[in-house]
Amino acid sequence: MRPTPLPLAHGPTPLESLDRLSDWLGGPRLLVKRDDQTGLALGGNKARKLEHLCAEALAQGCDTLVTGGGPQSNHCRMTAAAANRLGLECHLALAGTVAEQPTGNLLLDHLLGARLHPTAAREYYEIEASIEAVADEVRAAGGRPYAIPVGGASVTGALGYVDAARELTAQLAEPLDWIVVADGSGGTHAGLLAGLDGPTRVLGIDVGTRPDLDKRVPELAAATATAVGRPAAFGGSRHRCQGDTPCPPGDGEIHIDHTRFGAGYGKPTPECLEAIRAAARLEGLILDPVYTGKAMAGLIGWIREGRFTEHQSVLFWHTGGAPALFAGGFSEWLTSAT
Repeated sequence: MRPTPLPLAHGPTPLESLDRLSDWLGGPRLLVKRDDQTGLALGGNKARKLEHLCAEALAQGCDTLVTGGGPQSNHCRMTAAAANRLGLECHLALAGTVAEQPTGNLLLDHLLGARLHPTAAREYYEIEASIEAVADEVRAAGGRPYAIPVGGASVTGALGYVDAARELTAQLAEPLDWIVVADGSGGTHAGLLAGLDGPTRVLGIDVGTRPDLDKRVPELAAATATAVGRPAAFGGSRHRCQGDTPCPPGDGEIHIDHTRFGAGYGKPTPECLEAIRAAARLEGLILDPVYTGKAMAGLIGWIREGRFTEHQSVLFWHTGGAPALFAGGFSEWLTSAT
């Protein structure tokens, strides 16, 4: 039996209409699920996953959380905060180059007192390997580590979005046609698929983190659904949303748009800038340049390309990430043009 999840997130998070953004785009009906307001260390979707992950860590007698990501990882920031709430140590394996003057999420990692381990890792599975290496170091020093994969993208972490799907269903008067969410490590997308009933489809907007999303999302969705005793009909057919090729409806299909991340992870695009400004100036909604800005750019692109119709209902799942707006380079990019 799985341990009871810990109360780390504020909830239920608000469900709001985006009427002005919808009018600007000429439809469809748009809503937003505000998981940027989960409360833990400025909020974000990882709080839901950490409720389950940390419960499992405590049940296993662990005294240290170990995870990793890029220097601007939202997941690392929130894992450090969860560790502090629970009286655990936290070690973070950070990819790439760590700036001498920390900004954004990295500044918050320092504030939260996490032990930082800069690594030479750059690719997704190199970061995963560095997490295991740091866990081995903690174990060798006498600690009891609990290793969390990038983004908390395990069955245990995805259970947080089975819970979220149920929460959303209770807030809705009628089913949605689509949910749009940023796809980094794939855990949020997979958890929603495992938890949703009815005709709602989930579109993941690839932000350039993980090279095997098409394989991993259906596998993780199926494993998560099995873990909670639900049907696991995912992966029988998968559709890569490329270019102008439409994504057809169909039960069990996995919809991932791989065309929106531009030059790569964390590298903004003009469409991302437009989306961030539109959400801010029409709705007072703050998005980030790494995840939600690109996801909103994908949603806007699908409307303009006729993939979403004016009569549909589309929900944008806001996964948080605002600290990245204050990271080095992004402020100049945001203010470079009016």
